[in-house]
Amino acid sequence: MSVIGEAALSVFLELLSGKLVDFVLNFVAYHRQVHQHLEQWQAILPEINAVLNRAEEKQIKDKDEGVKNWLDDLQDLAYDVDDILDEFAYQQLRLKLQNPQAQASTSKVQKLIPTCCTGANFSPTSFKFNNKMISKIKEITGRLNSLNTRRSSLGLSEIMLQPTSLMDGAVEYVGRANEKQEMLELLKINNSDGVCVISIVGMGGMGKTTLAQLVYNGASIKESFDHKAWVCVSDEFDAVNITKTILQSITSEPCAYNDLNLLQVKLKEKLSGKRFLLVLDDIWNESSTDWTILQAPFGAGTKIIVTTRLEKVSSNVDSVKAFYLDKLSHPDCLFIFAQHALKARNFDGHLQFKEVGENIVKKCNGLPLAAKAIGSLLRSVKDHSEWEKIYESEIWNLPEDPCGIIPALRLSYHYLPPHLKRCFAYCSIFPKDYEFEEEEIILLWRAEGFLQPKAKSQAKGLGNQHFQDLVSRSFFQISSKDKSRFVMHDLMNDLAQLVAREICCRLEGEKQQKFSHRSRHSAYVSDDWCHNVKKFEAFYQMTSSRTFLPLRLMDPSYPEIYLSNVVLDDLLPRLSYLRVLSLHGCEIYDLPDLFEDLKHLRYLNFSSTKINSLPDSLCSLYHLETLILRNCSKLKNLPSKIGNLVSLHFLDIRGADSIERMPSGFDQLTKLQTLSNFVIGKGDGHVIRELKNLSNLRGNFCLSGLENVNGRDAKEVKLNEKPRIEGLELHWSTDLENYTRKKEVEERNYGGAKFSSWVADSSFKNLSSLKLYNCKNCKSLPSVGRLPLLKDLSIIGFHEVQKIGVEFFGENELKPFASLEILSFESLPNWKEWDTCGGDEKVLKFSSLREISIVDCPQLLGTLPTHVSSLQKLEILTCTSLVVSISSFPSLCGLMIEGCAEVVDDCSSPAKEVSSLQTLSLSNISKFNIPADRIKLRFGNLGYFEIKVWCCPQLHSLDTEEAELQPDKVSRVESLWIYSCERLNRLPKVLHELTFLTVMNISGCPGLVSFAENILPPNLKKLEITNCKNLEYLVDEKEDNKSMNSTLCLLQDLEIQMCPCLKSLSSKGHKNICNQLQLLRIRDCLKLSCLFSYTKLPTPLKSLNIDRCPELECIAQEFDETACLESMLIECSGIKSLPRGLDKLIHLQEIRLRECSNLVSIEELTTNLRAFSVDGCGNFGALPKCMVSISSLRKLCVCNCSADISFPSEGFPANLTSLNISNAPKIYRSLVERGLHRLTSLQELTIGGGGCSNVVSFPEEGIGMMLPPSLTSIRLSDFENLEFMVSEGFQDLAFLQELKICKCPKLTSLPEKELLLSLGYLYILFCPLLKEECSSDKGREWSKISHITLVQIDYKSVIPRV
Repeated sequence: MSVIGEAALSVFLELLSGKLVDFVLNFVAYHRQVHQHLEQWQAILPEINAVLNRAEEKQIKDKDEGVKNWLDDLQDLAYDVDDILDEFAYQQLRLKLQNPQAQASTSKVQKLIPTCCTGANFSPTSFKFNNKMISKIKEITGRLNSLNTRRSSLGLSEIMLQPTSLMDGAVEYVGRANEKQEMLELLKINNSDGVCVISIVGMGGMGKTTLAQLVYNGASIKESFDHKAWVCVSDEFDAVNITKTILQSITSEPCAYNDLNLLQVKLKEKLSGKRFLLVLDDIWNESSTDWTILQAPFGAGTKIIVTTRLEKVSSNVDSVKAFYLDKLSHPDCLFIFAQHALKARNFDGHLQFKEVGENIVKKCNGLPLAAKAIGSLLRSVKDHSEWEKIYESEIWNLPEDPCGIIPALRLSYHYLPPHLKRCFAYCSIFPKDYEFEEEEIILLWRAEGFLQPKAKSQAKGLGNQHFQDLVSRSFFQISSKDKSRFVMHDLMNDLAQLVAREICCRLEGEKQQKFSHRSRHSAYVSDDWCHNVKKFEAFYQMTSSRTFLPLRLMDPSYPEIYLSNVVLDDLLPRLSYLRVLSLHGCEIYDLPDLFEDLKHLRYLNFSSTKINSLPDSLCSLYHLETLILRNCSKLKNLPSKIGNLVSLHFLDIRGADSIERMPSGFDQLTKLQTLSNFVIGKGDGHVIRELKNLSNLRGNFCLSGLENVNGRDAKEVKLNEKPRIEGLELHWSTDLENYTRKKEVEERNYGGAKFSSWVADSSFKNLSSLKLYNCKNCKSLPSVGRLPLLKDLSIIGFHEVQKIGVEFFGENELKPFASLEILSFESLPNWKEWDTCGGDEKVLKFSSLREISIVDCPQLLGTLPTHVSSLQKLEILTCTSLVVSISSFPSLCGLMIEGCAEVVDDCSSPAKEVSSLQTLSLSNISKFNIPADRIKLRFGNLGYFEIKVWCCPQLHSLDTEEAELQPDKVSRVESLWIYSCERLNRLPKVLHELTFLTVMNISGCPGLVSFAENILPPNLKKLEITNCKNLEYLVDEKEDNKSMNSTLCLLQDLEIQMCPCLKSLSSKGHKNICNQLQLLRIRDCLKLSCLFSYTKLPTPLKSLNIDRCPELECIAQEFDETACLESMLIECSGIKSLPRGLDKLIHLQEIRLRECSNLVSIEELTTNLRAFSVDGCGNFGALPKCMVSISSLRKLCVCNCSADISFPSEGFPANLTSLNISNAPKIYRSLVERGLHRLTSLQELTIGGGGCSNVVSFPEEGIGMMLPPSLTSIRLSDFENLEFMVSEGFQDLAFLQELKICKCPKLTSLPEKELLLSLGYLYILFCPLLKEECSSDKGREWSKISHITLVQIDYKSVIPRV
C-alpha cells in the first residue's frame, strides 16, 4: 500500500479535472491543438479516478505488482500534469498583471488553485506560450492513453468507500497502574551503589513511552529529583548527541562541544551530588560497549528509565528491574477502544455496536495503540455497516511489517478520508521525534496544494480542521515536552514512510532514504552547523522535486547553519518545480537572482538568515502564498514591486527590525490574512491607507512607526472593520528626534497627548491582546476597559502618563476588563497615581485577572488594586515608591518583588484563604511589614522559597529584629543570596536553624573575613563565594575543639573565586569540615597555600578544579584507594607534583594540567583514564611509560612543554579519537615513523610544528604518509618551512569536515579538489602565500575551495562573503 490510490490520486485527479474545466480550457480556447489535447485529458482523468479505490484494494489483497507499477506511473503522471497546468495558471496571471485592463471571465479557480486567476483573453503572447507547451502536452497525452489502456488489462473497476470525520475527546490511561506504581517506588529508593536502571520492554504500540511519560511527569517525581531529562534515541545510538541533549536539558544552555570526553566531563560536573532522572526512549542499539561509554558520567543518585522493543537491550543496560509490557487484557483494551470510539467507558449506551465492537477489539490483539487508532477511526461513524466493513477488512490478515507497523495502524490509515491521507503521508519527510507546530504544518500543506476547499465558505480554517482531525485520530500527538507542539509516534512515522514510499524522502545523516526521479517532496535533517556539497548530491536526481526543506534537530538556540554556495548557485535553479523552499537559519548574506526559474513557488522561508535585501525577481512569484522573513535582522527593505505578489496569504517579518518602511503596493495583496507588522517610515504616513483593502487580516497584527502617521490617514485604515484581528500592537518610535517632533504636533499626530477613540472602539469585539509601545508624549490611556474579550494588555514606554483612572476603565462601563487575564505596565517613569476605583468603588473590575506585572515605575505611589480574588501571579520590579499589599489576593501563587518601598499584609483576608503561595522571590525591599503568624500562613506551603539581599551598602548584620531573617518567618527558606553588602561583617546566627536551606550565594561582601563555626545551615549542600576580598578562611574553628561537629559536613558543592586573601578552607584543619564534598572549584585566590591540612582529599570528591592559585604547591599528599575522583583540572598554579596513588583511582577519567611551571613529571596514571592534557607546563619533560596500555584513553594533548619531551618507546594508545601535539618535535617524529594511519579511531588531529623546521610537506612521504580514514578534523600550525600538502595522504578522508592551517608562511597549495569535497570548513590564518593563491579573482587554489561551505582567511569570511 502506498500514498498512491485514493490518498494522492483520488483528490489529486479531481483537482486536475477541475483545473481543466475552470480555466485552462478557456485560456487555450484560441489554440485548437492544445485545446484538443486538454479535452482528451478531461475525458480520461475521471475514468481513471473512478477505479483508484479498487486498485488500492487489489494491491493490498493480491499484492499485484502490475497494479503497483500502474499506480506508481499514474501518480508520477499526475504530478507532471499538475506542473503543466500550473504553468498555464502562472502565464494567465502574468498576463493579467501586465495588462490590468484586460477583463477576465469569471471562474472558480480560486477554489481549486488559490494562486491562479481567471482565464485571460487571447493575445499573441499567450498563443506563443501555448505553442511552447505543445510538446510537453503531447507527451502527457501519450502517457495518459497508455495508462488508460493498462487499466483495462489489469481488470480495474470502480468501488466506493464512505469516508468518516472524527473529533477528539478526553481519554484515560488504563491497564498499567501496577507497573506505574512499582516504578515510582523504585525511583524513590535512595541508592548509593551507582546508577539504577529500569527498563520497559515491549513490542511497538504496547504503551512503553506512555508509561514512561506518566512516571516522568508524576508529581512525586518532581520532588524526588533535582534534574530530569528525556532523550528520544530511536534507531541511531549516538553517544555524543545523547550526552549533548542531556547536558542542554539540565543547563538550559546551548552546547557547542562535539567531543564526547569533554561533554561527559561537563555532564559529570553538573550532576555531581544531584538526584537525576533520565529517560532514554526507544533504544535499539544492542552494543553493551556503547552503553558502557554512554553511562560513564552517571553515578549514585542517577536513575535511568529505558524503553525498548528488544530484550537484549534490557539485559545490556543491567536493569535492576525490567517491566515486560504484555498485551492488555480484553476488558482494558475494550475500555480504550470505547473511550475513543464512543467517548464512553463501555458499550452500555451503544448496544447496537457492542458485538461488532468487541470483535474488532479482539483483532487489536491487546495492543493499546491499535485500540486507540481504530477507536479514533470509528468515533463519529454511526452506520453499523461501516463498523462491519472495518471488522471484515482484508488488512487485518496482512503480516506485521518488518519495522513493526501493525495491521491495525494500516487499517486506520486505509479508512482515512483521501484529503487526510495526502496530508499524513506528506509528514513522512519529518524525522522521528521531530516536534512541529500546527501553523508550520498547515502552511506547508497549503503550499503543496493539499488544502482545496469544495466551497468558498470552507476556506477559513480548513488547514486547522485537517490538522485537528489527524490529532483526534491519534496520527499526531501533543509533545510531552512542549504542549504547544506535536510529534508523531515512531510507528506512525514508520507508517507515513511506508505509504509515502519514494514520493517523500529525507536526507538524514548516513540514513539517506532512496532518492529517485519520482521523489517530489524532500527534506534534509540539519544535525550539524556546516553542510558540505556532498550532502546534497542526492538532490540532483530529483529535478521534479517540489520541496526543499531543512529541518533542525540541533538546539534552536544554536547560531547559524552554513550552506555551500553550490546549493544556491547550481542546485536550486535546477529544481524549477519547487513549491516549498526554506533556507531557515542558513548563514546567507546575498540571494542569487534565481526566482524567475522558480515560478511555481508557494512558500519561501528565509527566517534567521543574514540577507540584507530581496532580489526583484522575487516579485515575479505570482503564486507565492507564504513569505517568512522572521528574525532577518539585517533586512532593510521589502521589494518595491511587492504588489505583484497577489496570491500572498502569509507575511511574517517579526524580528526583522532593520526594516524602516513598507513599500507601496500592499493594497493589491487582498488575499493577505497574516501580516505580522506594518512599518510606516518617515514621510510615508499616507501608506497606512493601503491597509484599508486588507479585509482578510486576522490573528495578531502590529503597526509600527505611528509617530509618522496623522489622524486623517489613520482613520482610513478602518481596523475596526477587520473583526478577525485578535491581537493588536501599536508602536511609536523611541527615537529622540521623533519624540521632539511629536511635541510640536500634539493632537494632530498619533504621537499626541490623547488617543483616538477607535483604539477602544466596541467594534473590536474579538480583540484578545493589545500592546501599546513607546507613545512617550501621551498623557492618558485609552478606554480599553470597554473591550469585552481583551485578555492580555501591555502598556510600555508612556513617559508622560502621571495618573491612570476612570478613562482607562471607560466611563459608565458596568463591567470593565471583563475578560482581562494578564496586565503589564513597564517604563512609566512619571506615573504616580493609580485610581483603581475609577470613581466608582461598586463597579467590579478585573474579575478575571490572573497576572499583574509592573516594571520600572519608580514614582508610583499608593497601593495596588484591591480585592482581585482571581490574581495568581504578581511581579513588581524597580517600583521604589510603591507599597505592595498582598492581603487582597487570596489566590496568589507566585510573588516576585525586586525593589519597592514596603510589603504589607494587613490580615484583611481570612487565614484559611491566604496559604496558596507556592513560589516567592524578594529583594531590595525597604520595609518588610508582615506579622510572623501571617508569614507562616502565607509561606507555609511554599515549594520553593528564596531570599535575595542585594546592594545594601549600609547593612552590617541580618540579626536585628527588624531584619528579614527571623527563624519564625523564613524557616522554609531554601536559597539565600547576599550580593554587594559592603559593610556586612558576619552572617546571621539564625542560619543554623534554617534546616531547609540548601543553597547559599555570597558575593561582593569585603567585610567578611570568615564564617563562625556551627553558624552555617545544617543541610547546606551548595555554597558559592565570589569577590569577598578579605575572606581568609571558610570556617574559623575554635582552638582545640576536637569534638566539633562541623555544619559543613553535608556540603557537596563548594565554589570560591576572586578571594585574594583566602589562605585555607579552615583555620585549624579539622578533617570533617568538608568530608562529603563532591565538587570543589577555587579560582583567583592568590594567597591560597593549602586546601586541607590533612594529607588526603575528601573521599567523595568527584571534581577538583583549581585555577590561578600561584601559592598552592600541593593539593594533597596521596589519594585514598576508595577516592571517587573523576576529574582533576589544575591551571596556572604552583603545583609541584600530584598526590601519590593516581594509579588507584578507578573512577578518574580526566586530568588537565595547564601552565603549571613547577610540575616536572607524572610517574603513574590510572588505566581507566579517558582524557589527558598537559599544556604550557614548561618544565614538564616526561610522560608516564604506562600511557600505551591505557586502552580507554580517547583524548591526548601534549603542548608547549619541555622541548625535549618525547613519547615513551612503548608507543601510542591505540584507541585515541583526538590527538593534539605542539612544540614537541620528538613526539611528532615518532608519529611519522610509526605511521599515523595506525591510529584507526582518530577523528581530530591537531599538530603544532614548533621545532619541526625540516618539515616541508604534510603528510610526509614514507610510512607515515597516509592519514587515518576516520579523520573529521585536521589543524596544522607553526610549520615554518611547510610548502605543500601531499594529496595522496588525503585520499581516504571521506569524512573530513574541517581543515585549519595557521602560521605556515611558505605554504602555497592544498590537496586536490576531489579530496576536499567532504570539507565544510576551511580556516587559514597568517599564511600569506596560500592566502594569495586562494583569492577568488586570480588565485590558483580558488577552484579547489570555491565549493566549501565556510572559508575564513585572516579572520575574514571569504565564503560566504559578508
